[in-house]
Amino acid sequence: MPQSRTRNFCIIAHIDHGKTTLSDRLLAFTGTTQKREEQEQLLDAMDLERERGITIKAHPIAMSYKARDGQTYKLNLMDTPGHVDFAYEVSRSLAACEGALLIVDAAQGVEAQTVANVHLATEQKLTLIPVINKIDLPNSDIPTVKRQLEDILAIPGEEAIMASAKAGIGIEEILEAIVERIPPPHGHTTGALRALVFDSAFDTYRGVIVYVRVVDGSIKAGDPVKMMATNRGYEVKEVGIFRPQQPKLLVQDKLGPGDVGYVIANIKASSEVKVGDTLTSTRNLAPEPLPGFHEIQPMVFTGIYPINTADFEHLKAAMAKLQLNDSAFQFMPESSVALGFGFRCGFLGLLHMEIIQERLRREYNMDIIATYPSVIYEVLRTNGEVLHVDNPENLPDPSVIQEIREPIVRCFIMLPNEYISPILQMIMDKRGEVKHTESLDTKRVMLTTELPLNEILVDFVDKMKSITRGYGSMDYEQAGYKTSKLVKLDMLVNGEPVDAFSSIVHRDKAEARGRALAAKLKDVIPTQLYQVAIQAAIGGKIIARESVSAQRKDVTAKCYGGDISRKRKLLEKQKEGKKRMKSIGRVNIPQEAFIEVLKTN
Repeated sequence: MPQSRTRNFCIIAHIDHGKTTLSDRLLAFTGTTQKREEQEQLLDAMDLERERGITIKAHPIAMSYKARDGQTYKLNLMDTPGHVDFAYEVSRSLAACEGALLIVDAAQGVEAQTVANVHLATEQKLTLIPVINKIDLPNSDIPTVKRQLEDILAIPGEEAIMASAKAGIGIEEILEAIVERIPPPHGHTTGALRALVFDSAFDTYRGVIVYVRVVDGSIKAGDPVKMMATNRGYEVKEVGIFRPQQPKLLVQDKLGPGDVGYVIANIKASSEVKVGDTLTSTRNLAPEPLPGFHEIQPMVFTGIYPINTADFEHLKAAMAKLQLNDSAFQFMPESSVALGFGFRCGFLGLLHMEIIQERLRREYNMDIIATYPSVIYEVLRTNGEVLHVDNPENLPDPSVIQEIREPIVRCFIMLPNEYISPILQMIMDKRGEVKHTESLDTKRVMLTTELPLNEILVDFVDKMKSITRGYGSMDYEQAGYKTSKLVKLDMLVNGEPVDAFSSIVHRDKAEARGRALAAKLKDVIPTQLYQVAIQAAIGGKIIARESVSAQRKDVTAKCYGGDISRKRKLLEKQKEGKKRMKSIGRVNIPQEAFIEVLKTN
């Protein structure tokens, strides 16, 4: 297929606006899938994606379309995720495209993630084709959505294509717009090979499968190539394109400029492939790598430990394979007194963390436990040294800390006008402040707020959705660090700190959190032969306490009659025994107790 008849595009939208359904219809309309192969969410390969109705991984696919002008075009589609945690997947797909379909729900209108994705696409200088989807819904409001496109995104409303992916309305118009509006790729056929690595996958039998977008030159089996970032050389074994049906990898003679496909070389280790790297030929080296997209750093950290300590090596291997398919996931070994050997893992957000844990359980049959999520804090020591702390255990002694800075995020919250008051109250409870309020139309408003990342980790999105009856949406970006009154909260069981329950919290919230944790631990720690004290402490100061009552053996059962002093003597003897036992006894907290407490956090 000549370069002039190739179109590379992706689909971007807010979560649940119909991206996956539209991609299914495009595949069916172009004849890429047969009637007997059709199914909902065809490109969503993981069970998790189907169950939750969300896209987690970007899925490339090649289609052939005969346009109205009689010419046949090759369309390379990349279906992208819509959730804020997977913005890095979107940025990778955008880097491999010349255009994007921007899907907007006709009933819900422009939402926070729509705005964020448009900014990403604009930075990459992509051609945007707006599509107003779900026009057949009874509560659709097309004039308002057109007005929002113009006012919020500065996209002319008359350019929007009316469609309903579910009913199959407007599919041909979308394909014609892709052919007419999106420019063909511009690459040199004869120049040095430059191919952008935008994703990768691991195959047990074939090693690493590298997903590439060829920009200049061509690549075929037998070519010697090398990665420009790692400077390692390989020989290409196979090249090809992606298809939705079996075989999913269709072998080709070669990949030319503008082609999106895969390359299999003798790459065995997952660490050898860096997403965003440039693949070039060792015979004719490219003078400089392609301007890749910036690597996104993890924002949320948690400890993941195998429940059976013998599974440590299996967990390490499973994480290495997962990291290859998901470059934003990072991990490094760490150990805990309570939980043994495990890993400190970095994620982009809570959903990302949840998905990785679920994939470890399902795809690799790992029994794992995760500690309370935390973020990276900047700690300025009195000697001027700055430390980056992602684990409460690594926090230095308070006497050598000058200040602790916590990461701040700029949050964009779009919601109906009637819910402003409770949302503002929630933002204040989370130690946030509203920087700017903007009315989008007569019904909706956008709040620009700044919040500590630690406060929005666990339940912020759930609470926002609950308050706004599901009509609110949010997107966030990093906004630097800010000095705050942060302290390390330790949980002591029988006077000994349990590192798995340590956390860094704001001083004003430390007492409430300490009380809640102590109450939960009281419920899950089994009773001992002596009373067990559960305490929350900041440094040497105890701020909350609960006690697990002792098991009591009735030592006076054999005293049937006689003087009371006989019973008292036995009780005093028991009391002395319990006191001695408490001074030398250790409380073994069962694994189930850790799991219960960490689940509720």
